[in-house]
Order: sequence, then structure tokens, then C-alpha cells
Amino acid sequence: MSNSSPATGARLSHALFSPESIALIGASADEKKHTSLPQRYLRKHGFRGAIFPVNPKRDEIFGERAYPSIDLVPRQVDHAFIMLPARLVPDAVEQCAANGVKCATIFSGGFAEAGADGRVFQNSIVETARRKGIRILGPNCLGIINANQKVALSANEVLEVPQLLEGRISLLSQSGSLLGALLSRAQNRGFRFAKMVSVGNEADLGVGELGELLVDDPQTDSLLLFLETIRDAPAFARMTRRAFAARKPVIAYLVGRSAVGNQLAASHTGAIAGNSAAVEAFLRQHGVLRVDMLETLIEMPPLVMKREPPKRQRVNVMTTTGGGGALLVDNLGLRGIVTTAPDRAVVKSLAALDIHIGDSPLVDLTIGGANAKIFGPVLDALIKSPDNDAIVAVVGSSSQYRPDRAVMPIIERAAQSPKPIAAFLTPVADESARLLGDASVAAFRTPEACADAIRAYFTWQAPDPDREWSVPQHAKLRQVAQDHGPVSAADAAEVLDALGIARPKTAALPIDPTDGEIEKATGGLKFPLVIKIESPDIAHKTEVGGVMLDVADATALRAALRRMRDTVRQRQPGATLLGFTIQEMRRGLAEVLVGYRVDPQVGPIITAGVGGVLAEIYRDVAVALAPVTVEGARAMIGRVRGFAPLLGYRNLPKGDVAALARAISAWSTLALVPDSHISDAELNPLIVGAEGHGVVAVDALLIRQERNAT
Repeated sequence: MSNSSPATGARLSHALFSPESIALIGASADEKKHTSLPQRYLRKHGFRGAIFPVNPKRDEIFGERAYPSIDLVPRQVDHAFIMLPARLVPDAVEQCAANGVKCATIFSGGFAEAGADGRVFQNSIVETARRKGIRILGPNCLGIINANQKVALSANEVLEVPQLLEGRISLLSQSGSLLGALLSRAQNRGFRFAKMVSVGNEADLGVGELGELLVDDPQTDSLLLFLETIRDAPAFARMTRRAFAARKPVIAYLVGRSAVGNQLAASHTGAIAGNSAAVEAFLRQHGVLRVDMLETLIEMPPLVMKREPPKRQRVNVMTTTGGGGALLVDNLGLRGIVTTAPDRAVVKSLAALDIHIGDSPLVDLTIGGANAKIFGPVLDALIKSPDNDAIVAVVGSSSQYRPDRAVMPIIERAAQSPKPIAAFLTPVADESARLLGDASVAAFRTPEACADAIRAYFTWQAPDPDREWSVPQHAKLRQVAQDHGPVSAADAAEVLDALGIARPKTAALPIDPTDGEIEKATGGLKFPLVIKIESPDIAHKTEVGGVMLDVADATALRAALRRMRDTVRQRQPGATLLGFTIQEMRRGLAEVLVGYRVDPQVGPIITAGVGGVLAEIYRDVAVALAPVTVEGARAMIGRVRGFAPLLGYRNLPKGDVAALARAISAWSTLALVPDSHISDAELNPLIVGAEGHGVVAVDALLIRQERNAT
């Protein structure tokens, strides 16, 4: 009996996470083979449902009757786990669908992760599955674990562990082996998972849809993501917005933030490589907490569960060990988090209890404070204080053998605290860490992971609100965006005009201008001038000598035109030279680069940074999804350290930040043009004048797809 329609929602969740019957297609009786593991692990960890090993060469495997094919299985199968060579997988999927199987996990590799041919092969299987009404997890997938309901349907050898601890945190991992590593690290410290999924290549079921199932799961309070790529941005965004609304924090660790890591992640997942900064912006703007350390991913959830993003970024640190406290404060500072001193009311209230603390940013109770009569009241005072937004309690050696002294006071107060409390335990104190974990207190084993978690919490924001944007109606803008191939200087200038971005007075000259043509072109311009070569073959003019500044008069202009023409021909002999653009020289307080790009993972993005190559070298660039509002552009400006002078740092003259924000927002609306073929666009430099004097786009570069691009 074939499926009538593909399973979704509760029906899909049941088949995936709580199946009553499982077929293991390609099951092996050889304990040395990975294909024997799912059957053994299911029984080892208490699966009570029916297991049907499918192997035409065996009558029985590990005490359970085996079947030659799924057609001969005597009852309905909820979930099939396919462990066959890639070439046999299509037939297996068809047979599963024909026999009413709701979903199939494909353990087998050799699909999109193997290259272009593998991607075509994978797509054909998905087409068949959708036509036949069966859902696919994988391929290249190690399976799922549902600790709470004793389903260990995976070939990950981490399941050799004696038992699975039941928990309320779920994990989606784009790396099957890292799923095992995270489970191993977590269980070793008493951290408990509810459900864990190796998503594989996400040919059908992806992080977005799987995440929505977990948002609806009453046994999941927070969702962890180990990400190498984003394949379906709209589905991902829908999931994270729903999770935020349900107060189920989504915490992500992102692989591929280095150039090499990006390439490796793309290769491993069979996805298209994108810009990690764009993915980070995507996560931030959809309410996801991004962590930098793997340890943080495991240890952070209790810090944010059932909480909302903070309105401020002020943390108090109290400690029984000065050295341990200093380690944490130092690591917070390295991540841009300033530890604040307790306010006077706190100091005064504690003094009345004969507990004396100073006004240092680190509340150091010393070893004498490692007792409940001191540690507890100090923590009470900090919890009541309106001048902090989070508290970190650093506990020294007492946490290893005497949790009653400082650890228990944390546990007794954490559940009632209106603000998050984290604990950093300086020694190896597994029992205290377990006690804290059982009480839903985030316990950290390193100052780096603790500081990383506080940074992630303080930079957490609600998802950007959905907005109705007006589609640009300007005819010339649409024409330029919807055409193909190189964009002329004249067309780029018209795009600036259409978007309301000011530009200097400009004129055009042929590549071999006469004196009359020069005189006519400069008639409406004021010296000094800037000269730029115009060529469809030259994107970066400066690198080939195609830009000259401060041309003082007509005599200097004629000489500069000849010199530039000869230099460019020498440096790039194959380039077609169309002529020159000359424009009035503009100066201001700063030069800014504003970029637009269609990222292959998350779609259109807008970037802003200090103009020139230093922005790339120092990565001092703010990135956001496009389009961005003027308010959003102001927030971007605030994230760029190099823009501090424009904001009046140390009484420097303020730049026209309002005009800069309007220009960034306007440039980002390139994303709204329907059927656009603009893949990249750049304002470099955008000259920022003094406050009230506006901004001027000196150069605009637009790159469109070629007509035959796929």
C-alpha cells in the first residue's frame, strides 16, 4: 500500500522520533560492520517496538527474524533505515513507498557530497520520494536518537555508552560524527539530550522543517544546531521565528568561518559555499544565539532557557578565588563585555550584614567567602540589584569536594532569579556540575566558554520584524537591474540617481579626446578633478592605474588622460577601453565602502566598512540581510570600530551619520528589484561629510550575471 501524501507535522514527528516499527534495510549479522549497529543499539537502549531486519541472505539476525525484502514484512512499517550501496537506494525507496512506509533514513553515502553527479542522483531520489509520498532523512546520515522514548536509530558508535540520559534539549547536526562527540561530552558531565538528529545532506527533510517539529515537541525546551551551511533559508527563518515565539532558544555553532573551513564545510555537506559573515548576520537577525566554542554549545542552554534577550549588557562577577575571577573577567573583556562593579546600595546592604566588599568590578570574597553564610547573601544582593543583567559566580576548590559551601547557595536561588546566573567552576568538579545541571543552572568548566556564553547572551536579539517593502518602480533602475552583463558608468550613475544617492558632477570623454571635447566636458565642472578609466573588462580601476586624483587644471587634465590611457593599455593590454569619466573632486571626514551581494546561502546582504583594502584585512565590516531600514543601517554603523571618529570619538568632528545610514539603506533596496540580475554592487568610496553636509558616492560598481549564466 503506497502513501497517499507525504507525512508532515505530528504524523511525521511520530514516524521519525517515536516509530512503533522499524525496518533495517541492509542489516548485517556481522558485528564488525556498521550496518549491524542500528539493530544492536535499538535493543541495547530499550526500544520496545518491532524491528524488521531486511537481508535476502539471512533468515535471522541477532535473534530477530529477517526478511528478504520489505514487501514481505508482515505489518505496517513507520520508519525504514536504509544501509545499502548508493546504486541500490532508489529501488529501496520505491519499495518502502509502495509498502506504506512514512519516512526513510538513508545512511548510505555517495550523493551530493560526492560531487555534481551525486547531486543529480540525489535529486532523482527526492523526486521519486515526493511523487510516491515518502519523506527522506539524509542521505549521508547517521540517524536519530530519542533518549526519552528509547529510540537509538543510528550507526554512531557513541551509542556504546551504557545508557542514554533523558533530557529536554534537542540537537540538529549537519555532521553525524559530531553528533556523537557532543553526546559523549554532554553525558560525561551529566548534560541530557531529548532528541538528536544527524540531518545529512538534507535532500528532503532539512534543519528548518526538523526544527519546527522540535519547536512543537513538548519534551524540547531548547534547540542546539551544529551548522556547516544553510540550505533552505526561508524554512530555517520560519523555524527560528517560531522557536523564539515559543521561548525555546536556538543556539548555533557555525563551522566554516575561515576560508579553508568554509571550503571544507561545503565539501562535506555537498552545499554551495557562501560567506560566513552573511550566515552570522542571518542567524543574528532571526533570533539565534551563535557561540564560538563547541563547549559553549553544550553548557549554555540553561542560561537562556525560558528567557528573552537582555535590554542592556551589564554583568556582575563574584568569586571565591581571585585568580579564577580574574580569568573570567579577562575573557569577558576580550569579547567586548565590560564587567561592572556592584552599585553602592549593594555594598551598603552587605555591610549591614558585616559582609564587606569593595567597589572593584570583581567581587572577590576570597577563600573565606566559600561558605553559605557569606556567599548566599552576596548573591542575594546582586540578584536584587537593578544595575546588572546577569551574574556569574566563580567557585574555586570548594566546588570539588564541598558543594554545600558555594554551589548549593547558587542552586537554591537560581530558579527564582529574574536574571540569568551562570557558574564557572575552576577545578574539575563533576559532582557540582551535575548538581547545577540538574537544577538548570549553566555550569562552565572553562573561563573561555563561560565568557563566550555571556557574549552570546548579551548580543542576542529578537528576530527582525517582518516588514512590507515597497517594490522600486523607477523604470531605469529596473531596466539596469534586469539586463545582463557589464554595467556602464552612465547606467551606474542613473542607478544612484534612482536610489537618491548623491554623486559628484560628472562628464564623459572618449579614449582619444580632442581639445574641443575636453573643453566642452569640463565646462560645467570645477577643478580639481578625478579621472577614471571606463572599461567593461576592468572592475578595480586603481590596480591598473585607471584612477587619478587632484587634477588641477585643463593642462594637467590633458597630460593625465594620455598617461592613464598608455598605462592601462600596458598593464591590461586585452581590455576594451571605452573612454574616461571625469568628475569633481570631493573630500570629507571619511571614506566608506558599502557593498551589496547575493549570497548563495542566505540571499541578498548589505555590508558597510571603512573604505579601502583595510576593511578586508581587519574584517571591520558590518553585515546585514538586505534590504535594511535606516534604523538597521544605524545599528550597522555602530558595529564598525573604524566608524568611531564619525560618531564623535574623543571630540573629533562628527560625520553625517544620518545621511550615511540613509545611503546604506537605499543601496540595500537593490534587493527589492524584481527579476534582478545584479549579483554584486559596491559604493567605494562613499565620502562622508561633516554632520549636516551629506554623503557623496564617488564610484559605483554593479556586476550583473551574464545572459547565459545558469
